[in-house]
Amino acid sequence: MNDVKRYPKGDLIIRTQAMPADTNQNGDIFGGWIMSQMDLAGGMLATEIARGRIATVAVEAMTFHQPVKVGDAVCVHGECTRIGNTSITIKLEVWIKPLLRSERYDRHCVTEAVFTYVAIDDTGHPRPVPKD
Repeated sequence: MNDVKRYPKGDLIIRTQAMPADTNQNGDIFGGWIMSQMDLAGGMLATEIARGRIATVAVEAMTFHQPVKVGDAVCVHGECTRIGNTSITIKLEVWIKPLLRSERYDRHCVTEAVFTYVAIDDTGHPRPVPKD
């Protein structure tokens, strides 16, 4: 087992709390809700970089490491890893901080993925990402 302490990569973009309405049939937080929080965070960062409208075009290799529980603080961290002519690639990690359980100070990564966004114009067509 790897005992190296890991820390979030990138900036904290979104911090929210998992609520009972966000649970699946097992009582854990629904993976789709986590993915939507990641897309919101990545979209915010991509919008800043593109200086305008963007669209999500791909999600690569989303891996869930463990469930998220009701009451956990859900923190989405992200960093831009590539800027192309019209596309922006962002690596996102979701870290949780249990607030209602005994390990309440133990933050850990529960999922990560790479999201790709495309800068779009007012008609929805790709446009160049500003380079400066």
